[in-house]
This record gives sequence, structure tokens and C-alpha cells, in this order.
Amino acid sequence: MIMKNDPLSPIRCFLLDMDGTFYLGERLLPGAARFIEVLASQGKDFLFLTNNSSKHRGLYAEKITRLGVPIPETKVFTSGEATALYLKKSGGPASLYIVGTPALEEEFRQHGYTLDEQSPQAVVLGFDTTLTYAKLWKLCDFVRAGLPYIATHPDFNCPTETGFMPDIGAMIAFVKASTGREPDVVIGKPNRIIVDMVAQKLNLPVASLAIIGDRLYTDIALGSTSGITTVLVLSGETRLEDLVGSAFQPTVIEENLGAVADRLSKMEE
Repeated sequence: MIMKNDPLSPIRCFLLDMDGTFYLGERLLPGAARFIEVLASQGKDFLFLTNNSSKHRGLYAEKITRLGVPIPETKVFTSGEATALYLKKSGGPASLYIVGTPALEEEFRQHGYTLDEQSPQAVVLGFDTTLTYAKLWKLCDFVRAGLPYIATHPDFNCPTETGFMPDIGAMIAFVKASTGREPDVVIGKPNRIIVDMVAQKLNLPVASLAIIGDRLYTDIALGSTSGITTVLVLSGETRLEDLVGSAFQPTVIEENLGAVADRLSKMEE
């Protein structure tokens, strides 16, 4: 039996990675739906957390609902939304040049920002699957001119069912090669800012949050940067042998979300 002093006992909200943790491609992973049911029965909350700023949170909510777990889009938090909240909290610029998809542009409009391609006060680089050379050229001009430069997340590649596609990290490298500048701020996992923005959004202390994910260098690394409890599930990218010598060690290791659900249920016995 798992005792009440289990590290998951004080957690009030679980931040959930998606691909490799909750689903894989077009199927739910074992125990995913039951995990959400257990949280509801215990009065605990959850929030899906993704670095992918190319899609609107509504698209993720639609997919998870289609797979059999109905959720509203408010249960999804992207690095794009985190970036908008961070800039607002820091009293940031009102006008922005956004290098991103129409979904990311709409995210910033919804938060009250003006999008300006001529004389912006700052630039935001997102994961832009609609990227053009003209966009990159303009971005480099603004960065070289010294405008504040924010990136939504650091990932070099985005996993797909057939391999990988270049992500924002590759774009950051392009801009640095041209301008000599790195982003002033990078928001998404594994950086603490995204956790702080979640805590602000939910009005919860950081200590009451835990992240569940399958990647050591993004999900579990949040434990090092923000001090939150981390749960590694072995249903995705990471294998037990990968932990040997890793700088990122999880608080808890379980086979999948079903095993995490079992663990939480036993704490109630």
C-alpha cells in the first residue's frame, strides 16, 4: 500500500504531456481515460501542457474528445498562450511581429495584442509551419535592429508518426547564424516560465503542481528548473536505461497513466 506521504499526495493539479503520455498517434494509451476519472473522483485537476505553438488549443481538445475523453479547450495550455500571458504580466509591448501560424496570431489577438509587420515593439518566434523566406528575412531585420526577441519554446524537432519535422529550435539557429542573437526569453518546457504562467492561470501555488510526461529533457527537466514534482511514464520516448547518467531524474516512475491512476487510488484506501 502506498502511504499518505507519497509525493503525489499533495498535488492538486497534474500537468499532462500528450503524445507518448496520454495518446500515441490516434489511440489513447493504457489507463489514460481512467486516470482522468480518478482525478475527478478525488477532486484533483488536470491541464494538458504542450510546447507546440503552431496549433490552437481547441484543436488538441477536439482530438482528445474524439479519442474518447471529452474536454473543453480550457483544459489545454500551449506555449503560445504562456508567451502571451508572460508578456502581459511583464508589462510588455502592445504591438508584435509574430512569426507563427494563423492559430498563433489569433492567440495573441485574443489577448489584446496588435500585430504589426512594419514597426512592431517586439518580435515573437513560434513554431511556424507556414514559414516563408520573407518571414525569416523580416524577423532577422527586426532582431538585428535590437527589438526584444521572444521564442515560444526551444524544441529543435517535432515528433511525427513518420519521424521528425524541424521545429522552432532550427529557426532559432537560423536567426542566430544571421544576426548573432539568441532569443532574449524562451518560454516553453523545460523553462520555468511556462510553469509560472500555469500557476497564474489556475491561481495555484507552484508546489501543488506536478508534470507527467515521457521525455526527460523537457517534461522531467521541469523538476530541475521549477522544483515541481515530476512523473515519468514509460509509455513513450524514454526507457529505464535512459535514466542512467541523466541529469534529469523524475520524482516518480510508472509504466503508464493507468499505473499512476492505480497509485492515486491506493492513496485513498
